[in-house]
Amino acid sequence: MGKSCIHIYCGDGKGKSTAVMGLALRAAGSGQKVVLTQFLKNGKSSELNILRELPQVTVLTCPKQFGFFWKMTEEQKEEAGKAYQELFDKVVKTAVEEEAFLLVMDEFTAAYNHGMVNQKKALAFLKEKPEGLEVALTGRDPAPELLELADYVSEVCKVKHPFDQGLAARKGIEM
Repeated sequence: MGKSCIHIYCGDGKGKSTAVMGLALRAAGSGQKVVLTQFLKNGKSSELNILRELPQVTVLTCPKQFGFFWKMTEEQKEEAGKAYQELFDKVVKTAVEEEAFLLVMDEFTAAYNHGMVNQKKALAFLKEKPEGLEVALTGRDPAPELLELADYVSEVCKVKHPFDQGLAARKGIEM
């Protein structure tokens, strides 16, 4: 097997999470082990329902939800930071122990940017990840050091979105 890579899907458009879920399905469909998590989301996205049923996929989510970062109090931010650091530690440990082919960390860049995961620890993992482990990260505004480490960077740009006209997220499309 060749070099394993780091993927980042970023930008303000719809499709970042959808892209990594497709990557997870592709890896699982090829018989590979996948570990997948979501930061700053409620763990109830519809795609997780089917991914949880696949024997090749381990889905780990945060047991407690904290809502939008910008709506959190300082106390909630501290509690969320501990919870998301525990989640990060758990998914990394699981990916390494299970010798996963792909680790997906959805909304990682937001958790990283807001200090919800220890940045030094996260960078150390990404720099020293197991040789055969692909890592896919999503989120807006990835930090320059993440972009530098990445092998793939795909930006999803919003040209038009129904949310701007007041249409709420719809099950099966946005969630």
